[in-house]
Amino acid sequence: MTTPERSDFRPNLFAFAPGDVNVSFEFFPPKTPAMEQTLWEAIEALRPLGPRFVSVTYGAGGSTRERTHNTVARILRETDLVPAAHLTCVGASRGEVDEVARQYWDAGVRHIVALRGDPPDGQTRFTPHPEGYENAAALVEGLRRIGDFDISVAAYPERHVDSPNWDVEIDNLKRKIDNGANRAITQFFFDPDLYLSFLDRVRAAGIDVPIVPGIMPVTNFKGMVNFAARCGTSVPQWLADLFEGLDDHPTTRQLVAAAVAAELCRRLYDRGVKDFHFYTLNRSELTYAICHTLGLRPKARPVKELKEAAQ
Repeated sequence: MTTPERSDFRPNLFAFAPGDVNVSFEFFPPKTPAMEQTLWEAIEALRPLGPRFVSVTYGAGGSTRERTHNTVARILRETDLVPAAHLTCVGASRGEVDEVARQYWDAGVRHIVALRGDPPDGQTRFTPHPEGYENAAALVEGLRRIGDFDISVAAYPERHVDSPNWDVEIDNLKRKIDNGANRAITQFFFDPDLYLSFLDRVRAAGIDVPIVPGIMPVTNFKGMVNFAARCGTSVPQWLADLFEGLDDHPTTRQLVAAAVAAELCRRLYDRGVKDFHFYTLNRSELTYAICHTLGLRPKARPVKELKEAAQ
């Protein structure tokens, strides 16, 4: 057997981590006091990493509107983080959606994640409200009339489930950007080549805003598979093989999940990607570990904040 040359070995996975990346985190509004405590523990744990913003999701059909608003308001009131409120077109008139946006603006929220939204429970296809915004592109246009929001929109490296082909997919994204969106955040994926191929399509179409990869650390493999099936994300066989037999080994699952996500981020970084958006599922441990491998370290708190905390 031939011994491989030293130069054939891949550089250490974590040797690259210079800390020159930007991150953002997604949370969902809690349903119970216990879930609220878990959420705020995650926010406090991740806050020192200095994310560009933290987003709060908006349930299907606007089902979490009040809880989303309350969570965003508390982040704005009690932390130094920049909150981004999700807003969708589902189940509401333009006037109702505009009023929610104005309430956010009046509260000091300047970042909106503008989405078409998923159909309400019990429905399989999106149907616009008779007096509502027909899609995310129209919503972005409406938000621009209300205020100078920083607007993020969604992008889909494997196409949205409602897009029949790539021409429709890229045209839809382009309309969102042309109407005033500042960046796109992708659906989660597990193969870096899917993101890189998508980025090539986007740039070829003349779209030059940041396309931020969405990273989901897998904590519950079966649950992730079900969610992936609904949103059109492919789950590679090698990932299924990695999690096979780990149902009763939560600590091992966490270690495997962190390694998989860190490897994905490393490969994207090697291709020039320096912005990452993490779907935290309101847990901090995995996201914190992955950010650590990217070279991020807690930022020093301002002297004024330290004094106030000590009082």
